[in-house]
Amino acid sequence: MAELATSYAALILTDDNVEITSDKLQTLLKAANVEVESIWTSLFAKALEGKDVAAMLSNVGAAGAAPAAGAPAAAAGGAAAAEKVEEKKEEPKEESDDDMGFGLFD
Repeated sequence: MAELATSYAALILTDDNVEITSDKLQTLLKAANVEVESIWTSLFAKALEGKDVAAMLSNVGAAGAAPAAGAPAAAAGGAAAAEKVEEKKEEPKEESDDDMGFGLFD
């Protein structure tokens, strides 16, 4: 509960463009009638010190897109290799009971 409340307090401060400090987090939590040990506000303040929280939140999905952008370039260079791999793949032939002359329910 303490981590969640401190996280919300940090988000509120970020939304108001206020620097995140332990004292400001404690003040906001006290105003909301939430008791949190000062260690949590100190940890959050130190962890977020000098970081642009708003930018981190807005770029959450962008981290997954970076490797995908490099994939087409790699695919263009290795197109011949990909074709060779596809040629070597052979689908295994399915065996059926019909080939043996009997079925399960005959």
